[in-house]
Amino acid sequence: MSRYSRIEKVFAVMSGKGGVGKSTISALLACELARKGKRVGIMDTDITGPSIPTMFGIEGERPEVLNPGIFPVKTKTLGIEVMSINLILERPDQPVIWRGPLLSKALQELWEETVWNDPEVLILDVPPGTGDIPLTILQTIPLTGVVIVFSPQDVTLLVVRKAIHMVEDLGKPIVGLVENMSFTICPHCHGKITLFGEERGHLVASQMSLPFLGSLPLDPELAKHCDAGTIEEYENEELSSIAAKVLEK
Repeated sequence: MSRYSRIEKVFAVMSGKGGVGKSTISALLACELARKGKRVGIMDTDITGPSIPTMFGIEGERPEVLNPGIFPVKTKTLGIEVMSINLILERPDQPVIWRGPLLSKALQELWEETVWNDPEVLILDVPPGTGDIPLTILQTIPLTGVVIVFSPQDVTLLVVRKAIHMVEDLGKPIVGLVENMSFTICPHCHGKITLFGEERGHLVASQMSLPFLGSLPLDPELAKHCDAGTIEEYENEELSSIAAKVLEK
């Protein structure tokens, strides 16, 4: 566990492919779990491309650094504890130009030195791929389970299967799959439009012998909330169902 904190459950949100909305799903899960009355923390483990502080509108905040430990920043509405490298950098657009070993070391230090308020659930937003950071997380952090996010495109599904096999090869439990951007709703006729191909969440889950947690739409309102730093105001019935299934783990 984290050096200074007792954490009941730790869930990593992963995807082998970038651009499928993994960070958004991480943030939404944290919000929904907080609405269900849980003490929630979220750790942005994407050292080179962090986005969690922006979604929560706290990119100008700074963690309190004491001896011992670093105290996460709390979000404005739901009181979710957030830790991200972007909260420590001198400016939000400062690039982190490090090679793999330094990235892994930075992640381990963030994990060990953060003083959480004993959250019941901690969400880890994991960068895409099967490289250093995902490997470090799977090998060194005691995970309750992994949530895999994907979108309907064939190229995404191929790469996501690699991530699934990586998690399984390292002996970590997969909670289930979430298909993101499965469809959008026409603002005029209110019909469902499958922009990236037919929904295949149930099929892919069945092929991989994994639970299917649910599908989420491509929603312009969600994009607006992410850009405005007000993601805590966004709610979705299917998301509530997904969060409940995660909690069952």
